[in-house]
Amino acid sequence: MCGRYATTTNPGRLAAELDAVDETGLSEPDAAVSYNVAPTTQVLTVVERHEHGDPDDDPRLRIRRMRWGLIPHWTKAAEPGVPAKGKPLFNARADKAATAPSFRDAVKHKRCLVPMDGWYEWLVEPAPTGTGKAVKKPFYMSHSDGSLLYMAGLWSVWRDRAQPDAEPILSCTILTTDSAGELADIHDRMPLPMPRAHWDAWLDPDHPAPADLLAPPSPAELASISVRPVSTLVNNVRNNGPELLVSDGTCDIAQ
Repeated sequence: MCGRYATTTNPGRLAAELDAVDETGLSEPDAAVSYNVAPTTQVLTVVERHEHGDPDDDPRLRIRRMRWGLIPHWTKAAEPGVPAKGKPLFNARADKAATAPSFRDAVKHKRCLVPMDGWYEWLVEPAPTGTGKAVKKPFYMSHSDGSLLYMAGLWSVWRDRAQPDAEPILSCTILTTDSAGELADIHDRMPLPMPRAHWDAWLDPDHPAPADLLAPPSPAELASISVRPVSTLVNNVRNNGPELLVSDGTCDIAQ
C-alpha cells in the first residue's frame, strides 16, 4: 500500500519539465513541498484534458491539486457543499479497480499520475519480550538516481447537485499492486509506477487504458528502486522536514 510519501517538487517546475499547464493556482513555489504527505491532504497530480472539455482541441498535460482520498462522483452531500464521509479511498487495488463501484468510472476516463520523490513503508516486527507492542520500522523507497517517480492514479470530480454553482472538489487515489524483489520483504503491496513510455495511453482522456498497464511491474522494472531505513520521526504525521529521510542506522531488512 501507499499511505505516506515525500514530494519536494513544485508545480511550476513540474509544469516546465513536462511542458504542462500549471492549474494549481499556488503563488508560493514551495507550498506543495512535503516530506510526510498523508491522506486527505492536497497533492499534486498530472492529468491530460481538453481545453474547456472541447474534444476538438488537442488535450494537454495539466498540473492540478487534488484531495488525496477519492470521493466518488455519486457520493451524497452530508451538508451543503460537503460530501458525506466514507472509506478513506487513498489507495485502489490495480487488479480490481476496473470493476469496483468506487473506481470503475475513473478507470475509463479519469486517470492521472501522482509525482513523488519516494514513498514510505513500515516493516512490522513482533513485540520485544515483555512490551506487548509491535515495532514499526520505516523504510523509504525511491529512484536510486534521485529522479521523480510517477505513480498511476485515478481521480474524480465531486459536485453538490443541490448547489450547481459551488466549486467542485477534485480528489484522487493511488493504484497499488503486488510488491516484488526486495520491496516484498517490507510489504506485500506498493504503488504502481507508470513508465513514461506508457503515459500517452494511460492519460488519454478519450480512450480506456490498455488492461496490461494495470499489471504488476516486473522485477527488472523495479531494479532502479532503492530501499533504505529512515528515521522513526516519519511515524508521526506532524513531523515534516528533510530530517525524516535521514537513516538512523537501526533498521535492516535482514534483522
